[in-house]
Amino acid sequence: MRFLFLLILLAGTGIGVVYPWAMTNFSGREIGTWRVYEQGRFKPVTVPLTGRDAPVRVLVDLTARAERIVVSQQRTVLTLTAATGGRTVLASTLQFTHSENPRQFSPQLPDKIFRDEAGLIPTVSPGPYFFTVGPGDAEGIEMRAVDLVLRSGVGEIDSRARPVGFSLMAAGLIGLLLALRFGGRRPQNPNSQPPPPRWGRGGSSN
Repeated sequence: MRFLFLLILLAGTGIGVVYPWAMTNFSGREIGTWRVYEQGRFKPVTVPLTGRDAPVRVLVDLTARAERIVVSQQRTVLTLTAATGGRTVLASTLQFTHSENPRQFSPQLPDKIFRDEAGLIPTVSPGPYFFTVGPGDAEGIEMRAVDLVLRSGVGEIDSRARPVGFSLMAAGLIGLLLALRFGGRRPQNPNSQPPPPRWGRGGSSN
């Protein structure tokens, strides 16, 4: 039973965590990376896109002097909008609170790189797209740099993956803990033990 619950836990981790992370960071191809914040200043960027780039996943990398980002649900670290042809095609707020394993900027520096997803542009009209990143209302975050990352031709994450994966992880973890707690060694059958030695020559007391 322990092995079965371990398999359920691993399957849930793969569906709920590894699959969305891989689809977000590795599916499709990277269009490019643009620096949108440096030395205390935000600057908008213009990126020409074509129809074959669709769908485009918009990611933001935040370099900050912190081990993790902690903000309340009512606060945001950054805001992002994307527009083309005079209309807004994406508007998002970013918190970076789910970045459990930020990348190390340099072994000699304490800065870490946190990534958050701003959203998906499902259809692309050929032409320039204007991306504007600005500060949110969260305080106390020492931002060093902010980069805009665009990936094209990405696969869309199945909305059922995370709920199903987390449910399997919970079931597998609970079952594994119960199996470890109550699945100890069974008491030995006294009849399975060899009989005690008899006294006397030849193993006989007579």
